[in-house]
Amino acid sequence: MTPATTAVLVGVDGCKAGWIAVRHDLGSTPRNPGSTPSVAVFASFAALLAALPADAIVAVDMPIGLPELSKRGGRGPEALVRPLLGQRQSSVFSIPSRAALYADTGDFTTVEAWYAAHRRASEVAMTTSDPPRGVSIQAFGIFSKIREIDALLIARPELRSRVFESHPEVAFCRLNGDQAMQLPKKIKGSINPAGMAERKALLSRHGYEMSFLDEPPPRGAAADDFLDAAAMMLIAGRIASGEARPFPDPPGRDSLGIPVAIWA
Repeated sequence: MTPATTAVLVGVDGCKAGWIAVRHDLGSTPRNPGSTPSVAVFASFAALLAALPADAIVAVDMPIGLPELSKRGGRGPEALVRPLLGQRQSSVFSIPSRAALYADTGDFTTVEAWYAAHRRASEVAMTTSDPPRGVSIQAFGIFSKIREIDALLIARPELRSRVFESHPEVAFCRLNGDQAMQLPKKIKGSINPAGMAERKALLSRHGYEMSFLDEPPPRGAAADDFLDAAAMMLIAGRIASGEARPFPDPPGRDSLGIPVAIWA
């Protein structure tokens, strides 16, 4: 598949309000006149897909393909990409088993219920991992979003050739000539302006207008979510043109046949 035959490229990241998507039409690059990317937030991944044509290529910062038994280092892709990232490798965390991800799918209305669900997921994760390990708070925080995509890929197998897992720091590294970003996007949970500027400069070198990157993100999304989605859109373009590399190559498959790879 080439950019000429792919009309829409989309980069997606999870955000507080749901999903932030940077969309680019006409299968061109951001440099082409009259083809400025657009950005929007969607409450659900299904709503995002419903807004796209059937041939759109989507790169999303979310694990796709779940293990039955979680092993040391993750599903496989994680162990392959961490060495590329230097000080940024802590941004790649391992995903527990599918059973742990589905251990508690309730709508948590209190903090106590949320932590109780985290404990249940950790208990299941301990019994479905080798060596046994629980679930980090960071990982548990995105369980509902992982399940959202997983359920869609189970129900609609045709999406497996259109929706691809990527990772922002791996994307920035690959876009930077296989050199990891020097500065973090956040320090102690707060935006790091220098790290954001480093990433904006790289995205600008790949065709984004700085005026677009400097726009405030839509309501419900953070500034770093916006830049991550912008990087994902470039990876969608690399996938469409055949330039992207999957880790591993070729991609693996989970027990349901869903591809398992980080693309960049």
